[in-house]
Amino acid sequence: MTRTFAFFLYFLPCLVFAQLKSPSEFLGYEIGTQFSRHADVVAYFEHVAANSEMVKYADYGKTNERRRLTYAVISSAENLANLEQIRTDNLKNIGILNGASSPEKAIVWLSYNVHGNEASSSEAAMNTVYKLITEHTDWLKNTVIIMDPNVNPDGRDWYVNWYNQVKASPYNPSRDAVEHHEPWPGGRPNHYLFDLNRDWMWASQIETQQRLKIYNQWMPQIHVDFHEQFINNPYYFAPGAEPYHDIITPFQREFQTRIGKNNAKYFDENGWLFFTRESFDLLYPSYGDTYPLFMGAIGMTYEQAGHGMAGLGIINDEEIKLTLVDRVAHHTTTGLSTIEVASQQAASLNSEFRKFFQNDNLKYKSFVLKGNPDNLQALAELLDKHEIKYGFATGGKVSGFNYSDYKKGTLDADGALVVSTNQPKGKMAQVLFEPNAALSTPLTYDITAWSLPYAYGLEAVASPTLVASNAANPNKTVVNIASPSAAGYIAKWNSMQDAEFLSALLQNDIKVRFSENELGFGGKSFGRGSLIITRSDNKSKADFDTTLIEIANEMGRQLYASPTSFADNLTDFGSQYVHLIKNKKVAVLQGEGTSSLSYGALWHFFETQLKYPITSINTDDIGGIEWSDYDVLVLPDGNYKSILKDDIFENLETWIGKGGRIVAIGNAVGVFEGKNGFDLKKNISEAEKKKDSLSEGNLVPYAQRELESTKDMITGSIYKVQLDNTHPLAFGYGDTYYTLKLGNDSYGFLKDGYNVGYITEPESVSGFSGEAAKAALKNSIVFAETKKGRGSVVFMIDDVSFRSFWQNGKLFLVNAIFFGNTGSY
Repeated sequence: MTRTFAFFLYFLPCLVFAQLKSPSEFLGYEIGTQFSRHADVVAYFEHVAANSEMVKYADYGKTNERRRLTYAVISSAENLANLEQIRTDNLKNIGILNGASSPEKAIVWLSYNVHGNEASSSEAAMNTVYKLITEHTDWLKNTVIIMDPNVNPDGRDWYVNWYNQVKASPYNPSRDAVEHHEPWPGGRPNHYLFDLNRDWMWASQIETQQRLKIYNQWMPQIHVDFHEQFINNPYYFAPGAEPYHDIITPFQREFQTRIGKNNAKYFDENGWLFFTRESFDLLYPSYGDTYPLFMGAIGMTYEQAGHGMAGLGIINDEEIKLTLVDRVAHHTTTGLSTIEVASQQAASLNSEFRKFFQNDNLKYKSFVLKGNPDNLQALAELLDKHEIKYGFATGGKVSGFNYSDYKKGTLDADGALVVSTNQPKGKMAQVLFEPNAALSTPLTYDITAWSLPYAYGLEAVASPTLVASNAANPNKTVVNIASPSAAGYIAKWNSMQDAEFLSALLQNDIKVRFSENELGFGGKSFGRGSLIITRSDNKSKADFDTTLIEIANEMGRQLYASPTSFADNLTDFGSQYVHLIKNKKVAVLQGEGTSSLSYGALWHFFETQLKYPITSINTDDIGGIEWSDYDVLVLPDGNYKSILKDDIFENLETWIGKGGRIVAIGNAVGVFEGKNGFDLKKNISEAEKKKDSLSEGNLVPYAQRELESTKDMITGSIYKVQLDNTHPLAFGYGDTYYTLKLGNDSYGFLKDGYNVGYITEPESVSGFSGEAAKAALKNSIVFAETKKGRGSVVFMIDDVSFRSFWQNGKLFLVNAIFFGNTGSY
């Protein structure tokens, strides 16, 4: 009996290991010959964790569609037993936790499938974890690998389910086949149609918010984001392309090259093509490569040919069959190659990681911000998501770069929010708040401006000295008390929190008014757009005071209870300039022709921020819509020429004339250009006139064409805009606003309509603008309204809901919905 028990113990490890299956054995098909659903990927990682002492597997949240968000931690059994010590030693090394440490382990984070239809990478994740624990256990002795096998489960399953429904058996490699043409909106984005690879910094999406909590607990030294690109490009890996943000260190640059050369070694051995140092620059802070870079890691993007077009196999332009099997092999190889280098260089990774977080030589020591308390609070919430520290100044004046004047100036710091770069994440703070990022070349992959003082509409000074602050928030808790004898209550209007308050009131059947004029009651002043909730409007609501006070206190909205509707000045509660706000029925177009990203941002805005119901209407169905059922129609950015055909456009014109309102955003504005009665005309720049001249030939050398084209480009630049804040569209704003301009569209001033936000002399304060594109913005509108009959069209040239991070622009959209067609302007 003893001998039998000893025999069993001797062979037990072999028996347990024998239970571990490869992905192909577990799934029942050779990896890469089918697309695996998210649940299958999760099941495989659960299997691995149950059958290997080198893998731990856990959930970190759920998606909007209730799919599990998961991560695996892979290392030696000894390291996994000591995992908390390894984690905290890493954080101590960079000053996030107090205490001394000398970490010896490299920490590598691999993120797969952030774009749902770039689906080879989750297959590669399964392949990679299996190969790690069966073939490369030596690397695990000094390396901890964190794998997120599917950053975007909702997007992946959208794509995989669609593909599995339509594909031929066997698959058809012809590009004409239906399996290579995803319908709108495609599987790339998440549930709300956001590009999660642009959301790392802004963290507007639930997937990002939950992932960041784990990321901040670990702070990896290497992060790889696995992607796919179009079918004619082979494979891309680091080093990245210029421009590099200047916060990136020489070591980070050199280490990207070191990993790139190791990847190249394996690709050369296998005869696989690749490219480096092209296309994918390292400037914009919200990518899966740049965000980790600015957090001290070696952040990299790996791009495999394929994308949603490739399916299980496709013939590309070079008549090469690109298969999913190939794509999985390539991603597996670069993942393993990266881990190999990390293991070899664990000591230098740890020492250089420590150096990155020593922020002695940064240009600015403090960013000091004042302004709308709600916007300050929204900014503080963003910083909290990234565990960037901040405090509040107790007084005094601060000197430095003044964001409003674009030169040296001062700011009264009393009560101001202060973000210091004298903290572990000081370099990321520098990137987020710096007035203008330096560019080595204007050829960039994304926007070139994001400076948070402008995005949040705050006064700010960037100071070269350290400004003292403490943790106490000067904002006081709001406690309203019911006043049953009051004629009504007044609330301010200048933030998204005020807008959310309005939405809550309307949905609780509380009638609300707004004022076109400034108000004076009880010696207090209230700006245009202020909300007035009168007792006379709500006589039939028995719990009026109780409900109102509960909502206001819950949402932190301060109410003024006025004992009378008789004003200190000319505008009483019953004035013709005080209008009842209708509970608007809002429709938003989606579908072919609309930008899925723009629609998704609007959908997310209404559903999760304003919390106000909308009806989404597919563009295929607009011919049969009874528009009189709606008050407002929002047109997301898109191409509407083939959608709003003559008969449909005429129906909408009739509806507008009877009181309907259209809010046109971005390229949707163009559908009204040149149409009778809409007062909209495109600006034609001198450069464009010159280009169109028959006498002008294009003598720009072929090799310079791409760079030459940047003269006509605006790549996410911030411009100063003049506002007519007496118009309801600009209620809640001052007389200037900073807009994020995403392109070079320019429309002239309306002759008969209302030019609410406009540019006379173009003044770019941050980001790149080509000289021709900038010049063309002279005397152009940004926000405008044209009346037609009893209704109107609002033009929003710049998309205020873009990626949901331009906080200070969102109130324009709310104003456009609720403050329209009053008949008095």
